[in-house]
Amino acid sequence: MMKVAAVNIGRPRPLEVGGRQSQTGIFKEPVEGAVEVNELGLAGDAVIDGRHHGGPDQAVYLYRLEDYEFWGRQLRKEIAPGTFGDNLTVSGLSSPALMVGDVLRFPDLELQVTAPRIPCNTLAARMGDKKFPKAFVKAARPGIYFRVLKSGTIRAGQTVELIPFAEDSISTVRFFNDFQRTLTSDEMQRYLQLPIDIRSRTYLEGELNKRGVPVT
Repeated sequence: MMKVAAVNIGRPRPLEVGGRQSQTGIFKEPVEGAVEVNELGLAGDAVIDGRHHGGPDQAVYLYRLEDYEFWGRQLRKEIAPGTFGDNLTVSGLSSPALMVGDVLRFPDLELQVTAPRIPCNTLAARMGDKKFPKAFVKAARPGIYFRVLKSGTIRAGQTVELIPFAEDSISTVRFFNDFQRTLTSDEMQRYLQLPIDIRSRTYLEGELNKRGVPVT
């Protein structure tokens, strides 16, 4: 049974990223009680870099407790929920992947899968290791972004129901791996038929435009 292990909120904090001091919301910590969730994410959660993070198609970021346990073994130390910037840490999800378009139904909330998380320099700085993104890519345990289909509240301990996407789709782990290479035009078109996030959609449409290929 899938359950919410932790609900995590981040406040703005300073972090040196690539030699520059900046503010970040990646430092998230578990909170008690019910948290309101709307189309832009969790109430009180900081999103600093709106160009690359947050927005309706990346409103909520989820990471499995089982993947944190994997990283604990790899790094030989305990990795607490929220360390990777996840809003939700869940247990009981059998795979690191869900299908794009799948829905997670909570007692008072519905979320739809839109994309995997692509590691960045902020994650490297958070982990204190500039090589960590490469390890993150190799492990293929990216976590999952969601859009909010039904606003509501969420709290630790709730059970979660998986509603599979009704059409043929692509897993978030394949999505993650595919975006580490150059896609064919046909592959790009297939992604554009799915309810992916707007950043990926804009990127793919731009690549097809460069190739002189109309979006179908």
